[in-house]
Amino acid sequence: MASLICGSIAYDTIMNFEGKFADQILPEQIHILNVAFLVPTMRREFGGCAGNIAYNLKLLGGDPIIMATVGGDAAPYMKRLEQLQIDASHIRQIDQSFTAQAMITTDQANNQITAFHPGAMGESHLNQVSAVIAERSKNTKGAAKFGIVAPDGRQGMWEHCHQLAEASVPFIFDPGQGLPMFNGPELLELVDIASYLAVNDYEGEMLSQRTGMSLTKVAERVKALIVTKGAEGADIYSAGKCISIPPVPAAKVIDPTGCGDAFRGGLLFGLESGMDWETTGRLASLMGSIKITHQGPQNHQLSQAQIAEQFKAAFGFSY
Repeated sequence: MASLICGSIAYDTIMNFEGKFADQILPEQIHILNVAFLVPTMRREFGGCAGNIAYNLKLLGGDPIIMATVGGDAAPYMKRLEQLQIDASHIRQIDQSFTAQAMITTDQANNQITAFHPGAMGESHLNQVSAVIAERSKNTKGAAKFGIVAPDGRQGMWEHCHQLAEASVPFIFDPGQGLPMFNGPELLELVDIASYLAVNDYEGEMLSQRTGMSLTKVAERVKALIVTKGAEGADIYSAGKCISIPPVPAAKVIDPTGCGDAFRGGLLFGLESGMDWETTGRLASLMGSIKITHQGPQNHQLSQAQIAEQFKAAFGFSY
């Protein structure tokens, strides 16, 4: 089975400042702030929610199809997706734009200053779910059985949710950092047409505030509500009960960037494979734990056998 992944493709430029921001910023002069930070180290990572989710789903043996928009600078990313054998035929390139980019500077106290340029991501609504369905059918590649709408351009997220629903493709609505772009009634409309909803605990609280509904009430509107809680694991609300998913302790904590996307890759693989929620949640939890031990969102390179081995070691049974 294939999964259609609608979301962002981005470059993450990560820099390290060898001091503390607090030592360089004068609180009494904050109204005329003008500072510069020397960053001796810099690296560029492949990122974006769609790219990260697809990467993890592919590691597990799934079949991701990315639908996204990129800029004229996307050649290195497109070459990488080709090498990974991830279907990128529905990534639209907009030559006059940049690919979405996050510029992240971290100080010695792990404080971060981030600037994000959406670039071509703002044109994601130009992509159509119907085009993916038609192409897959024409080339007998196998239909997309599941989908996910992850953070992307606002109009793109809105339209892709409705298009997946109209095509009767069950999908996960994953608003993430895009959640503040929608008001309460809009969020409820998207929840109501989604099959599944995935948020972290902070986003869940924001969702409750904007909709005026508790998470248990929101959960009644979908087949499953997945709430991730970082090092505390996750809760999955389904069929009137809450399933507690235990965390998998990480061997070492290196970088949390992309852990939520790794988790969602596990969710999609569980759906593709027909797993129950207890197993699906545990596999997703393991993927987040594996990711956090590596720098960057797409640098963990375990085989399917290695992931299966770690799963059995963590939970005492095989998926």
